[in-house]
Amino acid sequence: MKNTQSNSNQSFSRELKSRHVQLIALGGTIGTGLFLGSGQGIHLAGSSILFAYLITGVMCFLLMRALGELLLSDLNTHSYIDFIRRYLGENMSFVAGWTYWICWITIAMAEITAAGQYMQYWFPGLPQWVTGLVLLGILLLLNSVTVSAFGETEFWFAIIKIVAIVALIIAGVYMVAVHFPTPVGHASVANLTNGGFFANGWKGFFLSFQMVLFSFVGIEMVGMTASETADPKKVIPKAINEIPMRIILFYLGSLLALMCIYPWQSISATSSPFVQVFKNAGIQTAASIINFVVLTAAASACNSSLFTTGRMLFSLTYRGKSKFAKRMGTLSKAQVPVHALRFSTVIIAVSVFLNLIIPGHVFAFVASVATTCFLFIWGAIVLAHIKYRRQLQATKQPGHGFKMPLFPFTDYAVLVFLAGVGVILLFRTDTLIALVGSAIWLVGLWLGKRLRNREKASEMVRASSTTSTTDSDIESDDSDR
Repeated sequence: MKNTQSNSNQSFSRELKSRHVQLIALGGTIGTGLFLGSGQGIHLAGSSILFAYLITGVMCFLLMRALGELLLSDLNTHSYIDFIRRYLGENMSFVAGWTYWICWITIAMAEITAAGQYMQYWFPGLPQWVTGLVLLGILLLLNSVTVSAFGETEFWFAIIKIVAIVALIIAGVYMVAVHFPTPVGHASVANLTNGGFFANGWKGFFLSFQMVLFSFVGIEMVGMTASETADPKKVIPKAINEIPMRIILFYLGSLLALMCIYPWQSISATSSPFVQVFKNAGIQTAASIINFVVLTAAASACNSSLFTTGRMLFSLTYRGKSKFAKRMGTLSKAQVPVHALRFSTVIIAVSVFLNLIIPGHVFAFVASVATTCFLFIWGAIVLAHIKYRRQLQATKQPGHGFKMPLFPFTDYAVLVFLAGVGVILLFRTDTLIALVGSAIWLVGLWLGKRLRNREKASEMVRASSTTSTTDSDIESDDSDR
């Protein structure tokens, strides 16, 4: 596909409408982390998982208020990475940008892994990698058309999830009201306190935060849609301010319903609790419907991953001089970064082969890697916001109306929370390995960028020296003559 514009003057089309952005913000968040990963969280924390989701939800809302204030301060930016570059420096933006790209790559890997597991509910003999490969191909085609095609696809994916979760909550209320019989007792609010609310103690409660945080990954995706939104000044604040209600309804409501229907001790850590609860309760039709919903949720989150990785790779390369950068940093005639989308899809497809080799261990590992990397990304957003507000205060500029409440205390609260989750990751082997690996990645990027900067500086000095020598030789020749 030929490009009709040059690297420097390309811009995205503003085709995303309010309903698209609202559902993109929701669809990118409610996915595998909730539908599949919550089983691990419930297994660790028991009923206290509800508190873990509530605390994390509050912190994510504050994070989004900081991000929203940054986005509305300059609507001409391609992504929030531009704000990190502006307020924290080129090196930090380089590390954050490539880390965010690899984060969404790993999330997409987790999503197609989960999709393969969901398909095995109906087709036990179907290899996970087959589902992943087909899903990637379909989503790549959709994302390559126009941004409105992505928005419309994500809109309907999210609608399916919303309807399903609301129906689940209503079903839960009904089953508790009639004391519905299950293989391990009856649906009842008493199931929440079976063994105690903090049945596994504080250790289990704190250890659950890794998977809980992974459930909220994608909430910052609004920051990737600002440059393609028709009316960002109106749409972005609305999308961000509705986050608390979504958290209460979709996260707490659905998990509360599940644990009332079925005792949390009987929920498996390795399969979707949403499917498991209805299947074990003898409602096979409902279990199949829920499995379809969680499959579309995985497809939705993978769709968001492709959108984000394509835009981020474009943002990272559109100023570049290399052949790779020039190709990745260009848009198609439909103003879509199609080359960046294709490259990202190829990298995501690596997980297809991982599922072929180690089908039972991919999801937990990539979820841990994504969580540890997002601690850094979200922390960088908050630090950029602090620097932005301090510059406003120093220059006595008013800024705009959508400001972070209780600044700077709320910013510091988010940073303390993120640091606390980082400490928690040290206490489990799998998350510790992911944390160490992520730290090596971040330090490697930082050192690589600094080394490259030094090489460029040396090249400039050599070039300047060569120019000076040449000028001196010319002057000498002129003097001899």
